[in-house]
Amino acid sequence: MVAGGDTTESEEFDGVTERLAADFADAVDIETIAELVRTSHDLLAGRVDPADSTTLEQASDNTEQFARDRLLALAKRQGKPAEPWPSVLFLCVRNAGRSQMAAGWFRHFARDRAVAWSGGSDPGSGLDPNAVAAMAEVGIDISNGFPKPWTDEIVRGSDLVVTMGCGDSCPVVPGQRYEDWALPDPAGRPIEEVRPIRDEIGRRVRDLLDRMGVQAT
Repeated sequence: MVAGGDTTESEEFDGVTERLAADFADAVDIETIAELVRTSHDLLAGRVDPADSTTLEQASDNTEQFARDRLLALAKRQGKPAEPWPSVLFLCVRNAGRSQMAAGWFRHFARDRAVAWSGGSDPGSGLDPNAVAAMAEVGIDISNGFPKPWTDEIVRGSDLVVTMGCGDSCPVVPGQRYEDWALPDPAGRPIEEVRPIRDEIGRRVRDLLDRMGVQAT
């Protein structure tokens, strides 16, 4: 997690922690923020080429976004804000296709009226290129997404967990609400076969938002 040749990993962790503390210090103590930054980095480690400075910079951004998502979930569980936004976690195996498309549709329709997270039981190394291309065809850019594992904070901070093909490897938390969407895995399929999967996910997301009382844009 090195953003520049003269920046140490510790300095980069400190910078991310400071930026997140500016937004979350009222809900989460600084020690917890720092720990989430480090564990987020560790959970994403091994997915970058240490010789590629561009990839390393992206890894730093991904760590910050992943830690931010986890902190949002923690803050929501603690009632901050006092009227927390509706939130959904989309889970599949690789977090490379179905769950990323679902989160993309959800954010597109809900805008800032609800929150979508995504994760995988066995995250891949990158997004499915045909899933990215298919979503781009309908004007939704998911190219900045990245595969990541589910975490306890986000599972417990979600109002609903939608599973897509992860079976017994999906997290089971007593009292949590779940839905299972039986959808084909787009991995390895030509884009002609990904488009119907994309459209069905979009239909289900719109229906889900209606049931949650969130007006779709």
